[in-house]
Amino acid sequence: MKKKIALLLMVSMMFMLCACGGGAAQNANQGAEQQAEWAPDGPVTMIVSYKAGNGTDLTARILAQYAEKYIGQTIVIENVDGGSGSIGWSKLAQAEADGMTIGFINLPNFNSSIVKGLGTYTVDDFTAICNHVTETSIVVVRADDNRFETIQDLVEYGKANDGKLVASTNGAQASNHIGAQAFANSAGFTYIDLPQGNTADELLSLRGGESDFCVVKVADISGMQTEVRVLASFSEERLAEYPDVPTLGELGYYDQWLGSSRCIAAPAGVSAEVVAFYENAFKQAMEDAEYLEAASSFATDYKNAEATTKLMAEQQAFTEGLSDGFWYE
Repeated sequence: MKKKIALLLMVSMMFMLCACGGGAAQNANQGAEQQAEWAPDGPVTMIVSYKAGNGTDLTARILAQYAEKYIGQTIVIENVDGGSGSIGWSKLAQAEADGMTIGFINLPNFNSSIVKGLGTYTVDDFTAICNHVTETSIVVVRADDNRFETIQDLVEYGKANDGKLVASTNGAQASNHIGAQAFANSAGFTYIDLPQGNTADELLSLRGGESDFCVVKVADISGMQTEVRVLASFSEERLAEYPDVPTLGELGYYDQWLGSSRCIAAPAGVSAEVVAFYENAFKQAMEDAEYLEAASSFATDYKNAEATTKLMAEQQAFTEGLSDGFWYE
């Protein structure tokens, strides 16, 4: 009798152990599934809507170099130039929403392209991931142009020769054209716009003598300090990079911040997991000490997906508001 009872106890214990073991294994599998996150399974394409050598291209390549170790894959920069950025943004909007294609969106150029109908996309055709760079606009002339040692020299010449100064821009009603217009409106002169389609060609036009001045961003003139002279900035306070250069506001001209943001986005429809993955990876990259040293010539300004979504909407409203009384041509 005792043997039968002992045998029954042994069998019961075996069933209990098996049940517990099976439950533990099941729980372990569920935990592993919960911990698994989305990650790209091959090279990631990053669309830059301007030619190689443009300011956005240069900053994107620096970011990509240091972000690869956090993304775990190679980032392939694809330059899609043309249409003041609209061709590249059209391609990004039409890409598969699988997380394998992302790209840079330049504000407010991107917004201007929507206002002007350069593409068929809208803000809703993209999903924001994060902001990378926020750049302040500056007024520059050729370094060897002795007519314009100061911003006052440029204004006085513009007034005395109204409608004759030539400003190269990065495209009709694009960010640098907005800057040139804001400056000229506040200073009381008109000028001839010479749109180039991108900032690299805009600066080439200035340096080649085709134009008298232009508005660009700080990072755009990296390495050109001997070729251009910075006359003023569109900032509320003087820039740390140019402490001797006045703001337009302190001289009685345009007194608001003006510049551009370079955001990273994906096609609309990507999953929240994709956004969270890139949001975290790029945040880590932008906090990396080696990246920060390599990126010291421009203003890294990380904003998460929520803040970048809000920024895109704000810049859309700003750009749409410029159509009433802002442009004189």
